Amino acid sequence: MKKIFVNGTFDILHVGHLALLNYAKTLGDELSVAMDSDKRVKKLKGKSRPINSERERAELLINLKAVDKVYIFDTDEELIKLVGEHDIMVKGSDYKDKPIIGNDVCKELVFFDIINGYSTTDKIQDIISR
Repeated sequence: MKKIFVNGTFDILHVGHLALLNYAKTLGDELSVAMDSDKRVKKLKGKSRPINSERERAELLINLKAVDKVYIFDTDEELIKLVGEHDIMVKGSDYKDKPIIGNDVCKELVFFDIINGYSTTDKIQDIISR
């Protein structure tokens, strides 16, 4: 059984997230999603985030057809351990020139060409400006 891994914040699910997750699922048999904890999101994105709690985000993700398992993680070390248990790690193409946590332990890294125009940060800004 080929195990696929994706990680991220998934604060406000949008079409870009769905495309990434659906693509990742085509690469194997089981798709696991590791999601940043609320504490980690605040540290990475600022104190006004996340918009949706980790419990809500996890509930939305696990109810998607493509997703088989959802993990919530707080630290890089937890993420690295999860990556190491999978065959393929999928990241958005916006990470091609950035350091990727767990890249050194994943068996294979695959990039997904992100769909321009879909960004949680941009979506939040759009809502605020309205």
